[in-house]
Amino acid sequence: MLPNSSPSQTLPMSAPGQRVRVVAITAGQRVAHRLAELGITQGVALRVLNDNGSSPLLVAVRDTRLALERGIAHTIRVQPEEEGCG
Repeated sequence: MLPNSSPSQTLPMSAPGQRVRVVAITAGQRVAHRLAELGITQGVALRVLNDNGSSPLLVAVRDTRLALERGIAHTIRVQPEEEGCG
């Protein structure tokens, strides 16, 4: 886990526009491997772009925008980034 006093939460709990950092991926090996191929690994910063509550979650990771199925998004544990980071 990254050194930070903030508790982790699942990615869909993050507000649109919020910058977060991945602290863990609790998915099975195949899904975790696919997320890694897409650039989502422990320690990477993400920004939630859109979350309407029912369709896929739209996130920005590095220079890419991704739509993540909600079940998969729930396997990504994140912490909010501190102000001024990034």
